[in-house]
Amino acid sequence: KARFDEDRLIERNEFVLQGERFCHVAQKGRRQSAPGLGLEVCRSPEPVRAGTARVGFTASKKVGNAVERNRVKRRLREIVRLAPEGRLRTGYDYVLIGRRAALDLSFERMAQDLERALGRVHAEPSDSNRGGRSRTAHPHSGTEQSSR
Repeated sequence: KARFDEDRLIERNEFVLQGERFCHVAQKGRRQSAPGLGLEVCRSPEPVRAGTARVGFTASKKVGNAVERNRVKRRLREIVRLAPEGRLRTGYDYVLIGRRAALDLSFERMAQDLERALGRVHAEPSDSNRGGRSRTAHPHSGTEQSSR
């Protein structure tokens, strides 16, 4: 019987598996969007193995049925696996959110979208927010408010 080898699948990175880590990234992280994916990133609140970033993948029922959602997540996992070493920063948690458009986009386009989203999310805040809106969490309601 074949044995599943998670280290071989994602190699340099770890999965973000527990729900509270997803919630932490959603509440504290920076976000970027692309047609086929959403990206949420924040510094990891706990220590991680040297040279690794934790990565989680999700797709809501809006994407489609279970077969379609799993296909989108498999594509996202492969894009992360093939990303150049060091592109995902050590000590960060990443959540990739699959979108319905990912079903029709080429693999190369999705890889480019991830590359652009990573570049924007790791850019200096002054560079990425020139004249734009900043999103801050409302302290009591857990919702976000936009400000100029």
